[in-house]
Amino acid sequence: MSSHTSGHATMHIGAVAERTGLSLRTLRHYDDVGLVRPSGRSEGGFRLYTEEDVERLLLVRRMKPLGFTLEEMAGLLDVADRIAENDTGTDVGPLRERLEGYVTAAEQRRAELARKLDMADELIALLRAL
Repeated sequence: MSSHTSGHATMHIGAVAERTGLSLRTLRHYDDVGLVRPSGRSEGGFRLYTEEDVERLLLVRRMKPLGFTLEEMAGLLDVADRIAENDTGTDVGPLRERLEGYVTAAEQRRAELARKLDMADELIALLRAL
């Protein structure tokens, strides 16, 4: 079910869970810890998410398998928000450096996952050969 607040289409938590593949519990937890808060609440107190909220949740979901902590996720969201909001021409060099740190960490974590997958493939091959 969609509603409108402040001119933006919104979704209830169930629709967001379905779109993002995140559980209701996880979405509530992200709200409780301040990682990704819904943009609004219905008159009945239900969480209402915008498309922008869903995009933030999808970014967080992509970080989860790489083992990023909630603090690291919050830091990346902050950097991304500050870069996106910067249309004043001020120096974003330090923000870009922080972003590059996240890129490097993601690449390293992906490489570690790839090594683990290779080992899993080797194990499966060995077991099938028995």
